[in-house]
Amino acid sequence: MILRLDDTDVERNTQASVDSIFEGLKWLNLGWDEEYKQSERIELHRKTAWKIFEGGLAYRDFTPAHSGDAEKSGAQGTWLFNPGARELSGAESDRRAAAGEPFALRFRVPREGGQSVRFTDAVYGEQVKLAADIEDFALLRSDGMPTYHLASCADDADLRISHIIRGQDHLSNTFKHVLIFEAAGFRPPQFAHLPLLVAPDGTKLSKRRHGPVVSVTTYRDAGFLSEAFINFLCLLGWSPKNDRENMSLQELMETFSLGGINRSNAVVNFKESAVAAGSATSTVVIPGAAGELGVGAPEDTFDPKALWLNAEHIRALSIEDLSGRLVTVVRAGGFNVAPEKMLRITPLIRERIKLLRDVLTAADFFLVDQLPPYDPAELIPQRGDAAMARKVLKKAREVLANVEFKHDPLDQALRAAAQDLGVKAGQMFQPIRVAVCGRKNAPPLFETLEVLGKETTLARIDQALHKIA
Repeated sequence: MILRLDDTDVERNTQASVDSIFEGLKWLNLGWDEEYKQSERIELHRKTAWKIFEGGLAYRDFTPAHSGDAEKSGAQGTWLFNPGARELSGAESDRRAAAGEPFALRFRVPREGGQSVRFTDAVYGEQVKLAADIEDFALLRSDGMPTYHLASCADDADLRISHIIRGQDHLSNTFKHVLIFEAAGFRPPQFAHLPLLVAPDGTKLSKRRHGPVVSVTTYRDAGFLSEAFINFLCLLGWSPKNDRENMSLQELMETFSLGGINRSNAVVNFKESAVAAGSATSTVVIPGAAGELGVGAPEDTFDPKALWLNAEHIRALSIEDLSGRLVTVVRAGGFNVAPEKMLRITPLIRERIKLLRDVLTAADFFLVDQLPPYDPAELIPQRGDAAMARKVLKKAREVLANVEFKHDPLDQALRAAAQDLGVKAGQMFQPIRVAVCGRKNAPPLFETLEVLGKETTLARIDQALHKIA
């Protein structure tokens, strides 16, 4: 696999965009064997252009760059070539070039005899176009710089590229590329054009229009697993014959074929409104994290299938693997958690998170010394009152001070305490859960108490008793 940066468009080429490409590919573990910058290969491009010129298949065009109002030479009112420039004699062309007159080097597209240009696309099948309908496209601009068409083909030929897999919007360019390959004496590679990824409104994905939600690094920073994101991307415009969705990288490699690619564009169902205007959904921002949207993006920004797949992949990880990934997120969030403690927390929250960053909300009460403020009314159990809550918490304080903080002893002691008080188990457990977690919705109580430990548990029950008083 070759990584080649097509960086000859100076206006569009920025270091930030280059860094984003490298970061995204590295996060996805899509490694490469060789790396090239197109801007460092311009002499090769020019050599290829002049080889085509010397073969009589290109000519100098001294006409100023045509505009939309210039003379049209195509049957449909399209511009095909500058009259006179194509027929200019070789001697006159040489003379004007020697005199320093600027020119573009154009491909001499064959226009006689009804010749066709054809190729077979691995996705869209046989493609045919009359050569006479293709404009005499530039190989070199008047400043001597190669065009995209020339540079791309020259590099493909030199680097012995076997397969060109790219977006469907390049399908029409391929007729020009076939002409360049053949004129330069090279056999064209196998082409495969993929359906485009489009926004919910049907427009092509664009960071300028849709914001950072279309950047790969945004998904990384939000807590997606790289293997889950690859799984999601593969299902945009392709599906296995058995319609499976949750697939490992190895399964994707074994199942994938170009023949399974759909021809229609694939929609990425993110929410533009959430990106543009923000969302009421509470978010967690990790200080110092990369990305413009990243970890601060509301969960409902992302495609629901991407979130579902990520949750499925998270659940498929071993506790050790997932814990190691969560430690990185938690420490980036400013919490100095020990790996051993994270290993005990992980099985309690694995089913509760869709993104790695969710650990900061699903497990926050494990990570902080002091719980954030919560409504004391949450301590009151169902069909109970403040008096019941106080009675339960006092009993729990008494019992938990003298019990081993392991699952079974905790279970037995608190259930026995509920019987002594004459309350249901749920009425016993809810005030304790809210007291130690700050909310009703939390992992199983006994496992939670075991991880929190006796000292923290008793301190939080004391604080809850003060609140309810």
